[in-house]
Amino acid sequence: MTARIYCFANQKGGVAKTTTAVNLGAYLAASGRRVLLVDADPQSNATTSLGINPRTLSVSLYDVLIDGRPVQEALTLTQWMNLDLLPSSTDLAGAEVEMAGVMARERLLARALAPIVEKYDYIFIDEPPSLGLLTINGLTAATHGVIIPVQCEYLALEGLSLLLNTIRQVREILNERLVIAGVLLTMYDARTNLGQEVVEEVRRFFPKEVFQTIIPRNVRLSEAPSHGQTILSYAPMSAGAMAYQALAQEFLQRVEGVRVQISASSLQRVS
Repeated sequence: MTARIYCFANQKGGVAKTTTAVNLGAYLAASGRRVLLVDADPQSNATTSLGINPRTLSVSLYDVLIDGRPVQEALTLTQWMNLDLLPSSTDLAGAEVEMAGVMARERLLARALAPIVEKYDYIFIDEPPSLGLLTINGLTAATHGVIIPVQCEYLALEGLSLLLNTIRQVREILNERLVIAGVLLTMYDARTNLGQEVVEEVRRFFPKEVFQTIIPRNVRLSEAPSHGQTILSYAPMSAGAMAYQALAQEFLQRVEGVRVQISASSLQRVS
């Protein structure tokens, strides 16, 4: 079976894009799905969130995109079963300049992933907080759509029109299969009226795409990356973990039409 490829995009930073890609991937891996996380962000936050130091890598996504190294050379095993990583490094910061003169530069990532799409059930691409060539590559490679995390704060929809316009252009020119596969409300604070107002506004704007699951603002979610862990392994009983567990179940129900129970004990460490 060919992997379902999703990218996680929002040009606004700090909206829990990486947190979502990493933790949704972890819960799907815990459910038995084979998951590859592609870190397309030069900040390498997804890479460090999975306990891997970008400075120690001999081959990263940069080498695959710019030097044409086989993607298999860059694949990195994580501490957990069924969860692999195509890591980023700081070299990726200069990639967009180097990609500018390359033929079919928007399809570099799609071509790089082609040899391994049958190895995984899901491939998640964590995009940088921009609408540059790296993000365009992710949108072009996404066979099953883009997931947009939206922060439950003032002006949550501000700037999303740029992203939606980019998605429309990519769909028209580069990837006719590109759809908005989901909109996820993140960093929700139930103590404020503003949070509920944003939820209602986003659901009016995206009536069919919004996930029912809402990710709360949770200190454990902020702490987990600094320990190189997913929320499922770091604080499996926290409110943040419960939310991502619910999201994974809703995601599988939406995509595969199956109801799956996922528990903390399901995420197995590689021995």
